[in-house]
Amino acid sequence: MEGGGRVSWMKYGPVVSLFVVLLAVWFRSPQNEVLDDRLDTVLSSLLRAERKVGMNNVARPRVAVGFGGCVDLIVDGVSLLNKIGLPPTDQPLHHDYIENAEQLAQSFAYFFAPGAAAERFMLNDTLFSELVEASRDLPGNRWSVGGNAPVMAGRMATEGCEVLLGGSFSPDFTDVLSQHITVAGNIVEEPDIHLILEYPSGASWGHYISRRANRYIIHSDDHNPYLASMEEFAEKLEDFNPDLLVVGGLQMMDSFPFQSGEREALLSRLADLLSSSSPQIGVHFEMASFVEESIMEDLLHFVIPHADSLGMNEQELPNLLSLLKGSNITVLSDPNPRVATVLDQMREVYRILNQHYKDANNASEEGETNSAKAKGKPLTRLHVHTLAFQAMIVTRGSQWKNTMSATAKASLTANRHVCGSNDIDPSKARLIMDDSFSVSRREGSQRIPLQETRPVSCWEEEDYEICVAPVLVCTEVYQTAGGGDNISAAGLVLQI
Repeated sequence: MEGGGRVSWMKYGPVVSLFVVLLAVWFRSPQNEVLDDRLDTVLSSLLRAERKVGMNNVARPRVAVGFGGCVDLIVDGVSLLNKIGLPPTDQPLHHDYIENAEQLAQSFAYFFAPGAAAERFMLNDTLFSELVEASRDLPGNRWSVGGNAPVMAGRMATEGCEVLLGGSFSPDFTDVLSQHITVAGNIVEEPDIHLILEYPSGASWGHYISRRANRYIIHSDDHNPYLASMEEFAEKLEDFNPDLLVVGGLQMMDSFPFQSGEREALLSRLADLLSSSSPQIGVHFEMASFVEESIMEDLLHFVIPHADSLGMNEQELPNLLSLLKGSNITVLSDPNPRVATVLDQMREVYRILNQHYKDANNASEEGETNSAKAKGKPLTRLHVHTLAFQAMIVTRGSQWKNTMSATAKASLTANRHVCGSNDIDPSKARLIMDDSFSVSRREGSQRIPLQETRPVSCWEEEDYEICVAPVLVCTEVYQTAGGGDNISAAGLVLQI
């Protein structure tokens, strides 16, 4: 009897299995088809919005980007820590800088679990060298052009711009740059190496599990903090005649052991450079991972007042806002914020910075000061890039144009960069933005539905326009490092 049952199962088992599979496909396919159709429609609509503004048959926009650069050594973060025998810590802690292996474990765990991007200076040269050597032998490691300025310059050249790049690089480094990038800076024999510890969503390290894909960056860079290329960059700037000036890479100064007054002197020279540029030239400042309050205060004094445009991610926005409101720096914020939360924070940053500009202007008119360095510029553009969506605030009547198309392009670039392909594959993407969102956390605020055929939502408030676009979040991550730089640069290209 038992033998007969076994023969029957062997005889009919494959048929039953096929029936179960067909049944599963029958029940699942309509929902999957709807999701696939929805992604396809959102993608084609975003591509159509991006193409509304072409770069053909026009002179290449001229963009000057500073400062610095490095070589990124990209590895799987958990594999590296396992290779050097660094066990998971029981104490995830924030450290402004890293002095030993225990602090590295604590700092990595602190950001790894929520999946928040972070960058830290390592004071311990010996430990950093050991990490680099271990990374060289790690399977799957990759070398890449790194640093905010070179990455943004590379994206802008790819998108059709002529670029002046301020940085001191090795000949090998400059050889791999686009022919549309001109370097202003010294030649160095060996570039600085930055270690990029990448990890995917759901990665585990001990009992820690990452909520989203991201990276933890460590460096022991003692060249880039000094903005060594600034003098030559300034000399070439006038003849280059840019349409846009972009400043990034200043997080290299964060927690760096400068002599007293040294950093302030460097940033004061940068302020002179920015204030002496033509008022018609747009100035964009790309934020980064800052943890030292004193450098944030220096940026608020020397750099941010001279920028018409700011770019940042979901961690850097509340960090800046907290400092503007007189509170402490927020080291770690929600890595997946709601649209309404981000828009409210953006409105506050926009309002406070423009109030600062008005106050400085009023002081100038009353005779207290009369210099461009003191007055600065009003903030007319604010771009925040998150995992789920892109959001922009642009002042009506300002020099920034094509906001809807720029927001769409920023969204598409997020997927292109993280997936490592210019061709977007909907089967390797998903939407995590809500089907509708509130424009504010205030009670009674309007809700805007996500329309697949018009996924970029734009509306006007006060003296500005707001645009929000969903991101087709890459599910097969190639690289997260450099994401913000690529996204910001791509958005800017269509607006100058």
